[in-house]
Amino acid sequence: MSTKPATLSEKDPVALVAGLATVGRAAQRQLARMSDAAKSAALHQAAMALRAAEVEVLAANATDLAAGEANGLTGAMLDRLRLDPARLAGIADAVDAVADLPDPIGKVIDRTERPNGLHLSRVRVPIGLIGIIYESRPNVTADAAALCVRAGNAVLLRGGSEAVHSNRAIHAALASGLAAGGVPADAVQLMPTQDRAAVGAMLQAAGLIDMIVPRGGKSLVARVQADARVPVLAHLDGICHTYVHSAADPAMAKSVALNAKMRRTGICGAMETLLLDACFPASGEVVNALIDAGCALRGDARAQALDPRIGIASANDWDTEYLDAELSVAVVDGLDAALEHIARHSSSHTDAIITADADAAERFLAEVDSAIVMVNASSQFADGGEFGLGAEIGIATGRLHARGPVALEGLTTYKWLVRGTGQTRP
Repeated sequence: MSTKPATLSEKDPVALVAGLATVGRAAQRQLARMSDAAKSAALHQAAMALRAAEVEVLAANATDLAAGEANGLTGAMLDRLRLDPARLAGIADAVDAVADLPDPIGKVIDRTERPNGLHLSRVRVPIGLIGIIYESRPNVTADAAALCVRAGNAVLLRGGSEAVHSNRAIHAALASGLAAGGVPADAVQLMPTQDRAAVGAMLQAAGLIDMIVPRGGKSLVARVQADARVPVLAHLDGICHTYVHSAADPAMAKSVALNAKMRRTGICGAMETLLLDACFPASGEVVNALIDAGCALRGDARAQALDPRIGIASANDWDTEYLDAELSVAVVDGLDAALEHIARHSSSHTDAIITADADAAERFLAEVDSAIVMVNASSQFADGGEFGLGAEIGIATGRLHARGPVALEGLTTYKWLVRGTGQTRP
Protein backbone atom coordinates (compact mmCIF):
# COMPACT_ATOMS: atom_id res chain seq x y z
CA MET A 1 0.00 0.00 0.00
CA SER A 2 1.30 3.45 -0.91
CA THR A 3 2.33 5.78 1.89
CA LYS A 4 2.09 8.95 -0.24
CA PRO A 5 -0.01 11.72 1.28
CA ALA A 6 -3.41 11.71 -0.38
CA THR A 7 -3.28 15.46 -0.99
CA LEU A 8 0.27 15.70 -2.38
CA SER A 9 0.07 18.74 -4.66
CA GLU A 10 1.31 18.71 -8.24
CA LYS A 11 1.30 22.53 -8.28
CA ASP A 12 4.41 22.79 -6.08
CA PRO A 13 7.14 20.80 -7.89
CA VAL A 14 9.65 21.03 -5.04
CA ALA A 15 7.13 19.75 -2.49
CA LEU A 16 5.92 17.10 -4.93
CA VAL A 17 9.42 15.72 -5.52
CA ALA A 18 10.24 15.88 -1.82
CA GLY A 19 7.10 13.91 -1.00
CA LEU A 20 7.69 11.28 -3.67
CA ALA A 21 11.34 10.95 -2.70
CA THR A 22 10.56 10.61 1.00
CA VAL A 23 8.15 7.74 0.52
CA GLY A 24 10.44 6.24 -2.12
CA ARG A 25 13.33 6.17 0.32
CA ALA A 26 11.14 4.50 2.92
CA ALA A 27 10.08 1.89 0.37
CA GLN A 28 13.71 1.30 -0.59
CA ARG A 29 14.56 0.35 2.97
CA GLN A 30 11.81 -2.26 2.86
CA LEU A 31 12.91 -3.46 -0.57
CA ALA A 32 16.48 -3.85 0.66
CA ARG A 33 15.26 -6.42 3.19
CA MET A 34 13.63 -8.61 0.54
CA SER A 35 15.40 -11.83 -0.35
CA ASP A 36 16.92 -12.52 -3.73
CA ALA A 37 14.24 -15.11 -4.47
CA ALA A 38 11.43 -12.73 -3.51
CA LYS A 39 12.70 -9.91 -5.75
CA SER A 40 13.14 -12.32 -8.63
CA ALA A 41 9.64 -13.77 -8.23
CA ALA A 42 8.10 -10.29 -8.05
CA LEU A 43 9.81 -9.27 -11.30
CA HIS A 44 8.51 -12.39 -13.03
CA GLN A 45 5.02 -11.42 -11.89
CA ALA A 46 5.59 -7.93 -13.26
CA ALA A 47 6.56 -9.38 -16.65
CA MET A 48 3.38 -11.49 -16.64
CA ALA A 49 1.30 -8.43 -15.80
CA LEU A 50 2.90 -6.51 -18.65
CA ARG A 51 2.03 -9.25 -21.15
CA ALA A 52 -1.52 -9.40 -19.80
CA ALA A 53 -1.89 -5.64 -20.36
CA GLU A 54 -0.93 -5.78 -24.06
CA VAL A 55 -4.23 -4.34 -25.31
CA GLU A 56 -4.14 -1.42 -22.88
CA VAL A 57 -0.46 -0.64 -23.46
CA LEU A 58 -0.71 -0.72 -27.26
CA ALA A 59 -3.84 1.42 -27.21
CA ALA A 60 -2.03 3.97 -25.05
CA ASN A 61 0.95 3.86 -27.38
CA ALA A 62 -1.30 4.45 -30.40
CA THR A 63 -2.53 7.63 -28.70
CA ASP A 64 1.05 8.80 -28.21
CA LEU A 65 2.02 7.97 -31.79
CA ALA A 66 -0.94 9.91 -33.19
CA ALA A 67 -0.01 12.91 -31.09
CA GLY A 68 3.64 12.59 -32.11
CA GLU A 69 2.81 12.54 -35.80
CA ALA A 70 0.52 15.55 -35.36
CA ASN A 71 3.30 17.40 -33.53
CA GLY A 72 5.86 16.67 -36.24
CA LEU A 73 8.13 14.17 -34.46
CA THR A 74 10.85 12.86 -36.75
CA GLY A 75 10.78 9.34 -38.10
CA ALA A 76 13.60 8.37 -35.76
CA MET A 77 11.72 9.72 -32.74
CA LEU A 78 8.54 7.94 -33.77
CA ASP A 79 10.51 4.71 -34.15
CA ARG A 80 11.81 5.08 -30.60
CA LEU A 81 8.27 5.68 -29.38
CA ARG A 82 6.50 2.96 -31.35
CA LEU A 83 5.40 -0.29 -29.68
CA ASP A 84 3.92 -3.35 -31.33
CA PRO A 85 3.21 -6.84 -29.97
CA ALA A 86 6.75 -8.02 -30.73
CA ARG A 87 8.42 -5.01 -29.10
CA LEU A 88 6.16 -5.22 -26.06
CA ALA A 89 6.92 -8.93 -25.75
CA GLY A 90 10.60 -8.06 -25.92
CA ILE A 91 10.18 -5.56 -23.08
CA ALA A 92 8.47 -8.20 -20.94
CA ASP A 93 11.16 -10.72 -21.84
CA ALA A 94 13.79 -8.23 -20.69
CA VAL A 95 12.07 -7.95 -17.31
CA ASP A 96 12.13 -11.74 -17.04
CA ALA A 97 15.81 -11.74 -18.00
CA VAL A 98 16.63 -9.23 -15.26
CA ALA A 99 14.70 -11.35 -12.76
CA ASP A 100 16.96 -14.31 -13.60
CA LEU A 101 20.24 -12.43 -13.28
CA PRO A 102 22.44 -13.10 -10.25
CA ASP A 103 21.69 -10.73 -7.40
CA PRO A 104 24.61 -8.31 -6.98
CA ILE A 105 23.57 -7.23 -3.49
CA GLY A 106 25.75 -8.68 -0.76
CA LYS A 107 28.39 -9.83 -3.23
CA VAL A 108 31.84 -9.65 -1.66
CA ILE A 109 34.16 -7.65 -3.92
CA ASP A 110 37.31 -8.42 -1.95
CA ARG A 111 38.55 -9.42 1.51
CA THR A 112 41.72 -8.71 3.42
CA GLU A 113 43.18 -9.20 6.88
CA ARG A 114 45.27 -6.46 8.43
CA PRO A 115 48.39 -7.22 10.53
CA ASN A 116 46.44 -6.22 13.65
CA GLY A 117 43.87 -8.95 13.02
CA LEU A 118 41.08 -6.76 11.61
CA HIS A 119 39.12 -8.51 8.85
CA LEU A 120 38.00 -6.09 6.09
CA SER A 121 35.63 -6.77 3.21
CA ARG A 122 33.86 -4.70 0.60
CA VAL A 123 30.31 -5.74 -0.30
CA ARG A 124 27.86 -4.47 -2.88
CA VAL A 125 24.84 -2.53 -1.62
CA PRO A 126 22.04 -0.58 -3.33
CA ILE A 127 22.61 3.07 -4.21
CA GLY A 128 19.22 4.07 -2.75
CA LEU A 129 16.66 6.15 -4.67
CA ILE A 130 17.46 6.69 -8.34
CA GLY A 131 15.78 9.29 -10.53
CA ILE A 132 15.39 8.45 -14.22
CA ILE A 133 14.59 11.29 -16.64
CA TYR A 134 13.91 10.09 -20.18
CA GLU A 135 12.32 10.96 -23.51
CA SER A 136 10.15 9.07 -26.01
CA ARG A 137 11.35 5.59 -25.03
CA PRO A 138 8.54 3.74 -23.23
CA ASN A 139 10.74 0.66 -22.83
CA VAL A 140 12.83 2.64 -20.32
CA THR A 141 9.89 2.59 -17.93
CA ALA A 142 10.10 -1.20 -17.69
CA ASP A 143 13.88 -1.53 -18.02
CA ALA A 144 14.60 1.03 -15.30
CA ALA A 145 12.00 -0.36 -12.94
CA ALA A 146 13.26 -3.92 -13.33
CA LEU A 147 16.93 -3.09 -12.95
CA CYS A 148 16.40 -0.82 -9.96
CA VAL A 149 14.22 -3.32 -8.11
CA ARG A 150 16.61 -6.19 -8.84
CA ALA A 151 19.48 -4.15 -7.40
CA GLY A 152 17.45 -3.17 -4.34
CA ASN A 153 16.92 0.46 -5.38
CA ALA A 154 13.75 2.50 -5.41
CA VAL A 155 13.17 4.56 -8.56
CA LEU A 156 11.39 7.77 -9.46
CA LEU A 157 10.57 7.81 -13.18
CA ARG A 158 9.95 10.96 -15.17
CA GLY A 159 9.18 10.14 -18.80
CA GLY A 160 8.77 12.57 -21.66
CA SER A 161 5.43 14.00 -22.74
CA GLU A 162 5.77 12.19 -26.10
CA ALA A 163 5.22 8.83 -24.34
CA VAL A 164 3.07 9.90 -21.42
CA HIS A 165 0.18 7.49 -22.08
CA SER A 166 2.48 4.57 -22.90
CA ASN A 167 4.53 5.16 -19.76
CA ARG A 168 1.47 5.29 -17.54
CA ALA A 169 0.08 2.06 -18.98
CA ILE A 170 3.39 0.23 -18.65
CA HIS A 171 3.93 1.54 -15.12
CA ALA A 172 0.42 0.52 -14.06
CA ALA A 173 0.98 -3.03 -15.29
CA LEU A 174 4.41 -3.34 -13.72
CA ALA A 175 3.28 -1.84 -10.42
CA SER A 176 0.41 -4.31 -10.13
CA GLY A 177 2.71 -7.27 -10.75
CA LEU A 178 5.41 -6.03 -8.39
CA ALA A 179 2.89 -5.31 -5.63
CA ALA A 180 1.45 -8.81 -6.03
CA GLY A 181 4.97 -10.10 -5.46
CA GLY A 182 5.45 -8.12 -2.27
CA VAL A 183 7.48 -5.16 -3.54
CA PRO A 184 6.48 -1.94 -1.73
CA ALA A 185 4.24 0.13 -4.01
CA ASP A 186 6.35 3.26 -3.62
CA ALA A 187 9.54 1.51 -4.71
CA VAL A 188 8.63 2.26 -8.35
CA GLN A 189 6.96 5.64 -8.82
CA LEU A 190 6.07 7.52 -12.00
CA MET A 191 6.04 11.31 -11.81
CA PRO A 192 2.35 12.31 -12.02
CA THR A 193 3.00 15.55 -13.90
CA GLN A 194 4.73 16.56 -17.14
CA ASP A 195 5.57 20.00 -15.74
CA ARG A 196 9.20 20.72 -16.66
CA ALA A 197 9.65 22.35 -13.27
CA ALA A 198 9.40 18.89 -11.74
CA VAL A 199 12.57 17.92 -13.60
CA GLY A 200 14.34 20.90 -12.09
CA ALA A 201 13.12 19.88 -8.66
CA MET A 202 14.49 16.37 -9.16
CA LEU A 203 17.87 17.76 -10.18
CA GLN A 204 18.04 19.88 -7.03
CA ALA A 205 16.90 17.11 -4.66
CA ALA A 206 20.31 16.46 -3.09
CA GLY A 207 19.94 14.27 -0.03
CA LEU A 208 16.64 12.86 -1.28
CA ILE A 209 17.57 11.40 -4.67
CA ASP A 210 20.91 9.58 -4.72
CA MET A 211 21.61 9.49 -8.46
CA ILE A 212 20.04 10.86 -11.65
CA VAL A 213 20.18 8.97 -14.95
CA PRO A 214 19.07 10.98 -18.01
CA ARG A 215 18.02 9.13 -21.17
CA GLY A 216 17.30 11.41 -24.09
CA GLY A 217 18.60 13.99 -26.51
CA LYS A 218 21.60 16.24 -26.15
CA SER A 219 19.60 19.19 -24.81
CA LEU A 220 18.06 17.12 -22.02
CA VAL A 221 21.34 15.56 -20.94
CA ALA A 222 23.18 18.88 -21.14
CA ARG A 223 20.55 20.49 -18.93
CA VAL A 224 20.75 17.67 -16.41
CA GLN A 225 24.54 17.82 -16.23
CA ALA A 226 24.53 21.62 -15.94
CA ASP A 227 21.79 21.96 -13.32
CA ALA A 228 22.02 18.84 -11.17
CA ARG A 229 23.09 18.94 -7.55
CA VAL A 230 22.61 15.19 -7.50
CA PRO A 231 25.27 12.84 -8.98
CA VAL A 232 24.56 12.14 -12.68
CA LEU A 233 25.29 9.04 -14.76
CA ALA A 234 24.96 9.95 -18.43
CA HIS A 235 26.27 10.39 -21.93
CA LEU A 236 25.66 13.39 -24.16
CA ASP A 237 25.96 11.94 -27.68
CA GLY A 238 26.39 8.66 -29.47
CA ILE A 239 28.81 9.82 -32.17
CA CYS A 240 29.94 6.31 -33.10
CA HIS A 241 32.62 5.62 -35.70
CA THR A 242 33.32 2.59 -37.85
CA TYR A 243 36.80 2.55 -39.38
CA VAL A 244 37.26 0.24 -42.38
CA HIS A 245 40.96 -0.63 -42.29
CA SER A 246 43.01 -1.37 -45.41
CA ALA A 247 43.02 -5.07 -44.47
CA ALA A 248 39.25 -5.33 -44.02
CA ASP A 249 37.33 -8.07 -45.80
CA PRO A 250 35.15 -6.22 -48.36
CA ALA A 251 32.05 -8.34 -47.79
CA MET A 252 32.35 -7.94 -44.01
CA ALA A 253 32.93 -4.21 -44.31
CA LYS A 254 29.79 -3.73 -46.39
CA SER A 255 27.65 -5.94 -44.16
CA VAL A 256 28.82 -4.40 -40.88
CA ALA A 257 28.58 -0.82 -42.14
CA LEU A 258 25.02 -1.36 -43.39
CA ASN A 259 23.95 -2.89 -40.10
CA ALA A 260 25.76 -0.31 -37.98
CA LYS A 261 23.91 2.53 -39.70
CA MET A 262 20.65 1.21 -41.07
CA ARG A 263 19.40 -1.50 -38.69
CA ARG A 264 17.92 1.20 -36.46
CA THR A 265 19.06 4.71 -37.19
CA GLY A 266 17.56 6.30 -34.08
CA ILE A 267 19.50 4.49 -31.36
CA CYS A 268 22.63 5.81 -29.65
CA GLY A 269 24.74 2.90 -30.93
CA ALA A 270 24.05 3.71 -34.58
CA MET A 271 27.14 4.59 -36.63
CA GLU A 272 27.30 8.32 -37.37
CA THR A 273 30.70 8.51 -39.11
CA LEU A 274 32.28 6.02 -41.50
CA LEU A 275 36.05 6.21 -41.93
CA LEU A 276 37.40 4.51 -45.04
CA ASP A 277 41.09 3.74 -45.33
CA ALA A 278 42.61 5.25 -48.47
CA CYS A 279 44.15 1.83 -49.24
CA PHE A 280 40.93 -0.15 -48.78
CA PRO A 281 40.07 -1.42 -52.28
CA ALA A 282 36.27 -1.64 -51.97
CA SER A 283 35.25 1.72 -50.52
CA GLY A 284 32.98 2.41 -53.49
CA GLU A 285 31.04 -0.80 -52.83
CA VAL A 286 30.45 0.11 -49.19
CA VAL A 287 29.33 3.63 -50.08
CA ASN A 288 27.08 2.41 -52.88
CA ALA A 289 25.39 -0.13 -50.58
CA LEU A 290 24.62 2.54 -47.98
CA ILE A 291 23.18 4.95 -50.55
CA ASP A 292 21.10 2.20 -52.16
CA ALA A 293 19.72 1.39 -48.70
CA GLY A 294 18.40 4.95 -48.44
CA CYS A 295 21.17 6.61 -46.45
CA ALA A 296 22.15 10.21 -47.26
CA LEU A 297 25.93 10.61 -47.17
CA ARG A 298 28.03 13.71 -46.56
CA GLY A 299 31.76 13.49 -47.06
CA ASP A 300 35.11 15.16 -47.50
CA ALA A 301 36.54 15.70 -50.98
CA ARG A 302 38.05 12.23 -51.23
CA ALA A 303 34.83 10.60 -50.08
CA GLN A 304 32.85 12.60 -52.63
CA ALA A 305 35.13 11.26 -55.35
CA LEU A 306 33.86 7.76 -54.57
CA ASP A 307 30.27 8.53 -55.60
CA PRO A 308 28.67 11.68 -57.06
CA ARG A 309 25.67 11.20 -54.79
CA ILE A 310 27.72 12.08 -51.69
CA GLY A 311 27.10 15.63 -50.50
CA ILE A 312 29.60 18.04 -48.97
CA ALA A 313 30.26 17.59 -45.25
CA SER A 314 30.41 20.74 -43.15
CA ALA A 315 32.73 21.11 -40.18
CA ASN A 316 29.76 20.41 -37.89
CA ASP A 317 28.90 17.10 -39.52
CA TRP A 318 31.81 15.30 -37.85
CA ASP A 319 30.32 16.20 -34.46
CA THR A 320 26.67 15.49 -35.28
CA GLU A 321 24.55 12.64 -33.93
CA TYR A 322 22.06 12.31 -36.80
CA LEU A 323 19.82 9.58 -35.34
CA ASP A 324 18.46 9.23 -38.85
CA ALA A 325 19.42 7.77 -42.25
CA GLU A 326 22.28 10.25 -42.60
CA LEU A 327 26.00 9.58 -42.34
CA SER A 328 29.33 11.40 -42.46
CA VAL A 329 32.08 9.73 -44.52
CA ALA A 330 35.80 10.49 -44.57
CA VAL A 331 38.75 8.87 -46.32
CA VAL A 332 41.77 8.61 -44.01
CA ASP A 333 45.43 7.76 -44.58
CA GLY A 334 45.85 4.70 -42.40
CA LEU A 335 45.34 3.75 -38.79
CA ASP A 336 47.10 6.78 -37.31
CA ALA A 337 44.80 9.17 -39.16
CA ALA A 338 41.73 7.16 -38.14
CA LEU A 339 42.78 7.23 -34.49
CA GLU A 340 43.38 10.96 -34.69
CA HIS A 341 39.94 11.60 -36.22
CA ILE A 342 38.22 9.48 -33.58
CA ALA A 343 40.11 11.17 -30.74
CA ARG A 344 38.99 14.56 -32.06
CA HIS A 345 35.34 13.79 -32.78
CA SER A 346 34.23 10.70 -30.84
CA SER A 347 31.80 11.15 -27.95
CA SER A 348 33.48 8.21 -26.17
CA HIS A 349 30.42 6.00 -26.71
CA THR A 350 31.22 3.21 -29.21
CA ASP A 351 33.86 3.00 -31.93
CA ALA A 352 34.72 0.04 -34.17
CA ILE A 353 37.37 -1.17 -36.59
CA ILE A 354 36.86 -3.65 -39.43
CA THR A 355 40.11 -5.46 -40.20
CA ALA A 356 41.78 -8.81 -40.71
CA ASP A 357 45.04 -7.43 -39.29
CA ALA A 358 45.34 -8.62 -35.69
CA ASP A 359 48.00 -6.05 -34.80
CA ALA A 360 45.88 -3.17 -36.12
CA ALA A 361 42.90 -4.50 -34.18
CA GLU A 362 44.80 -4.70 -30.91
CA ARG A 363 46.22 -1.22 -31.33
CA PHE A 364 42.74 0.15 -32.01
CA LEU A 365 41.41 -1.56 -28.88
CA ALA A 366 44.23 -0.15 -26.80
CA GLU A 367 44.26 3.43 -28.09
CA VAL A 368 40.61 4.34 -28.62
CA ASP A 369 39.39 5.81 -25.33
CA SER A 370 35.68 5.05 -25.58
CA ALA A 371 33.35 3.19 -23.25
CA ILE A 372 32.92 0.45 -25.89
CA VAL A 373 35.56 -0.43 -28.49
CA MET A 374 34.82 -3.14 -31.07
CA VAL A 375 36.60 -5.22 -33.70
CA ASN A 376 34.72 -6.66 -36.68
CA ALA A 377 31.27 -6.04 -35.22
CA SER A 378 28.40 -3.61 -35.68
CA SER A 379 28.23 -0.73 -33.23
CA GLN A 380 24.54 -1.59 -32.81
CA PHE A 381 25.66 -4.30 -30.39
CA ALA A 382 26.26 -1.48 -27.87
CA ASP A 383 23.41 -2.63 -25.69
CA GLY A 384 23.20 -4.16 -22.23
CA GLY A 385 21.01 -7.01 -23.43
CA GLU A 386 23.49 -7.93 -26.15
CA PHE A 387 26.27 -7.84 -23.54
CA GLY A 388 24.42 -10.41 -21.44
CA LEU A 389 23.52 -7.85 -18.78
CA GLY A 390 19.76 -8.11 -19.22
CA ALA A 391 18.13 -4.74 -19.75
CA GLU A 392 20.23 -1.60 -19.39
CA ILE A 393 19.47 1.70 -17.75
CA GLY A 394 21.73 3.58 -20.14
CA ILE A 395 25.24 3.76 -21.55
CA ALA A 396 27.66 5.86 -19.53
CA THR A 397 30.55 7.54 -21.32
CA GLY A 398 32.21 9.12 -18.30
CA ARG A 399 35.08 7.61 -16.35
CA LEU A 400 33.69 7.41 -12.83
CA HIS A 401 31.55 4.77 -11.13
CA ALA A 402 30.28 2.97 -14.25
CA ARG A 403 31.11 2.96 -17.96
CA GLY A 404 29.43 1.45 -21.00
CA PRO A 405 26.08 -0.34 -20.61
CA VAL A 406 24.87 0.28 -17.06
CA ALA A 407 22.97 -2.67 -15.65
CA LEU A 408 22.79 -4.22 -12.19
CA GLU A 409 26.37 -3.71 -11.08
CA GLY A 410 26.29 -0.08 -12.20
CA LEU A 411 23.28 0.47 -9.95
CA THR A 412 25.15 -0.56 -6.83
CA THR A 413 27.81 0.95 -4.65
CA TYR A 414 29.74 -0.75 -1.87
CA LYS A 415 30.43 -0.45 1.80
CA TRP A 416 33.31 -1.64 3.97
CA LEU A 417 32.64 -4.25 6.63
CA VAL A 418 35.22 -4.38 9.41
CA ARG A 419 35.26 -7.28 11.89
CA GLY A 420 37.50 -7.08 14.91
CA THR A 421 38.17 -8.81 18.20
CA GLY A 422 38.53 -5.76 20.42
CA GLN A 423 41.35 -3.93 18.61
CA THR A 424 42.07 -0.33 19.56
CA ARG A 425 44.17 2.08 17.52
CA PRO A 426 47.47 3.14 19.10
